Amino acid sequence: MSVNSLGATAHAPHQLFAPTHAERVQRARIDFFEQGLRPSGLVSEAVIQSWMRCLRVSSNQRQKVAFEPVSASRQHAARERSRGLLELAQPPLQTLEQALSGTGAHVLLTNGDGVMLYATPAPQGRRMLMHGVARTGVCVAEAQVGTNAPGVVVATGKACTVTASEHYFEGLHGLRCAAAPIRNTQGALVGVLDVSVENQTFGFDPAAMVGLYATTIENALLRAQARDQLVLRFQTHPSLLDSPLEGLAGVAADGTLAWTNEAGARLLGCAAPGPQQMSALELLATDMRGLLGLAHADAARPLRLASGLGLWVQVRLREGVPQLQAWELPAAQPPAAAVQPVAREQEQEPQPAATLRAHSRQLIQQTLAEQGGNVQRTARLLGISRGTLYRRLREPQSPADSSSAV
Repeated sequence: MSVNSLGATAHAPHQLFAPTHAERVQRARIDFFEQGLRPSGLVSEAVIQSWMRCLRVSSNQRQKVAFEPVSASRQHAARERSRGLLELAQPPLQTLEQALSGTGAHVLLTNGDGVMLYATPAPQGRRMLMHGVARTGVCVAEAQVGTNAPGVVVATGKACTVTASEHYFEGLHGLRCAAAPIRNTQGALVGVLDVSVENQTFGFDPAAMVGLYATTIENALLRAQARDQLVLRFQTHPSLLDSPLEGLAGVAADGTLAWTNEAGARLLGCAAPGPQQMSALELLATDMRGLLGLAHADAARPLRLASGLGLWVQVRLREGVPQLQAWELPAAQPPAAAVQPVAREQEQEPQPAATLRAHSRQLIQQTLAEQGGNVQRTARLLGISRGTLYRRLREPQSPADSSSAV
């Protein structure tokens, strides 16, 4: 059977047990490249699919690979489009480099097309391959350098590890690499984080390490892009908040769930992370007043979802956006019998949208009145401390807030 006609049921007649990973990969290469058989069970399906894509570009696995930078204009465009990602990624990248400084591993960050944005420098002469790879502007997409971990992530959007002779071209068999994707609020791949070593093995789990830091960078990017949205941070235990394990979601002013990260999608029961088209209020079993109340809480509060799952939740506005004019809290409606008809000529001009601060004051005052002036019960219902409640009531009102207050 030819390689181009490989099917899911065409398996190679290999040994039941191969002693080492290197021997399994070598047998897989023989089955695939020489006998045209699918080496299922010997290497991962991600590697097999990558070999098939690379075979359509070049059938010569001994071809010399040149790690050449893309054009200056393409480099400039890549860096400009990734400016926000690079700024947010700097602290995690430096921390990761410090952690790996004694291991011989290199940290690489590409954009969504595989163009290198950041790389730990490699000394010339010591590691010849890494000296060529670890340069900004180099493209590591499969079409240029064959099977490699960041190239597979660019092609599939999924985390991947490629070891030694799993690389398509034989000249890259000295490399071992693990990579993970970084996505934005639209679910688009905007970056790939990679950890690579040359002519040595990893003394740690590279997939776990790169996945942890890729998630850290992605979560920072999601929070930064959540303009004019409430950002929900949640997990089943409060100690998991402010960690790469926390779930994140953005709620738009109309109450829709705008996006989630991967952990958030799993906890909320969404099909996949990224853009969502569902009501956050129905999903969270709360209303806008409840969400705004959580936004003023000093610590995480328990919340039970419509699914029955209990979570600890913090609600925050994106940093740098102190007020959101789009967030309008619906005013409490009086009983139908108390509504008095108003003559058309006496109708007033519509008031401007109240600020979030005015909404907060309205919510506190209304709840306080409903609880007969009981400050402790009001604070407990709103999920804030008594000190915060008093502080909100003492804050001076701007003319705009006063005109819109109930």
